This record gives sequence, structure tokens and C-alpha cells, in this order.
Amino acid sequence: MNREDWQNLPLGQETRYESKYNPALLHPIPRAVSRAQLGLDGEALPFSGADEWWGFELSWLNLKGVPQVAVARFRFAASSPFMIESKSFKLYLNSLNQSEFESREAVCRLLEQDLSTAAGSDVAVTLFDVESPELAVHAPAGTCVDHQDIEARQYQPDAGLLKLVNDGETVAETLYSHLLRSNCPVTGQPDWATVSIEYAGPALDQQALLAYIISFREHQDFHEHCVERIYCDLQQLADFEYLTVCARYTRRGGLDINPLRTSTGEIVFPGRFARQ
Repeated sequence: MNREDWQNLPLGQETRYESKYNPALLHPIPRAVSRAQLGLDGEALPFSGADEWWGFELSWLNLKGVPQVAVARFRFAASSPFMIESKSFKLYLNSLNQSEFESREAVCRLLEQDLSTAAGSDVAVTLFDVESPELAVHAPAGTCVDHQDIEARQYQPDAGLLKLVNDGETVAETLYSHLLRSNCPVTGQPDWATVSIEYAGPALDQQALLAYIISFREHQDFHEHCVERIYCDLQQLADFEYLTVCARYTRRGGLDINPLRTSTGEIVFPGRFARQ
């Protein structure tokens, strides 16, 4: 599969929603396609990480035919060879709607089995009650850079916009922005996110960082690869002691996607934000 093939993905097609369980609806996408454009080859990745998806439209029937609902969290390893195309994921989840299962645990096991097969690597699934405190909204940690007084005219990713503070200051801080927008490479629809950057080392110029984040505004790529581009561009800017980039994208079709890439090996996602 290459970028031209993406135009034939389910995301860009008119589809019929199935209500009986059908794992064949899942459509894997090789991560290698976009990673090749970043010079990332094979298993020699400069980061570890995961993609955390949340599903808010999960329902099935119990053995008496009564609908059950839950909110699902899915964790895909960044090292998995495949992502799941988002519309195919939604169609797959909808295919459970009129299928009977003996328990919530049985649904969870089935989801893990099907998604792990499609991704080519283990996928962890957790189901939450719709009133679970796990669904609470949190404020982002760190310093928001969105109020910097800048002029921005570049709307395609440009690593040359990034700068370090001139005085050589070293810091350990978290910076975040609500202004990340990228676009679906299949449909062209805008995708909105809050991106956070946690690092230690030479201080980032916050005005330059904001201009760089804004430069994704007309860029077309999947959420996961936008985060990987941000991580790689920052990594090439300076020798940071540690670096973590996480973007929480807003929900579409009952699903949101939250990629995290880090140099630390620790995968700790921030809490959910208001726009999710």
C-alpha cells in the first residue's frame, strides 16, 4: 500500500453499516508508508510509544437480547506494523450492535483478538462503565503557548521554524497548544488536537514552537504520523535529555485517537481534555 492507495480506503467511500459481528470490516494500514518519508526504516525507531483510542459508541446485546453499552479504551503499540483505518474501526464496532454476548469480558476478549490480528501486535482493551470516573475531564499540564504574539503564514510542516532560546538556558518543562490542526489524507476533513511536549534540555523558543505547530494546518496525514513528525523534528533540533510528544485529537464517529511518542520508554497518557 502507498499513499495513492489511501483514496480507496473505506474512509472515503459510501458504506452500509452492518449490525452483525464482522471482523473482516477492519482495514489495516502499514505504518511504514508515512514513516519512510521521515527516514524511519524498519524496527530502528527513535521512540517508543502507543496510540490510545477511545470508543464511545460501543454496544451489544446480552443473552436475553437487552442492549449493553460501554466506553472502550484501546492501546496499540507504536511498534505494531499496522494501524487501523478509523472508519473501518467504526464499522467494525457497529457490527457488534445486534450480536449477543454472554458477558462484558467476552466482548473485551473478542475485541482484543480481532484488533491484535489486524494490527499485527497485541492490543490492550479496557471497557468502562459510562459513569466511570476514568472518563473525567482534566486540564492540560504545563504552559500553554497559544497566547504568543506571532505572525504565521506557513501552513505546511516546516521544521525550520523551530528554534532554541538564544541564551543556552536548559529547562525541564511541558508546553502545550490547542492549535494543532491536520487533515485526513483520504477525505481532507480537518482533525483538531491539543498537543503537549514534555522535555528536558535546551529551552525551546515558544513563539517558534507555536509557529511550527500552526504549520500543520493544511498538512494531510494520519494522526499517528503527525505526532511522529513533530517528535522527529524536535529530536533533530537538539540533544534533549528526554522528549515526549502526545496529541489528543477530538472525537469523530464516536472515536478519538491519541498518539504518544517518547524517548523515556514510559508510556503515560495525560488525562482527557475538554474538547474530547
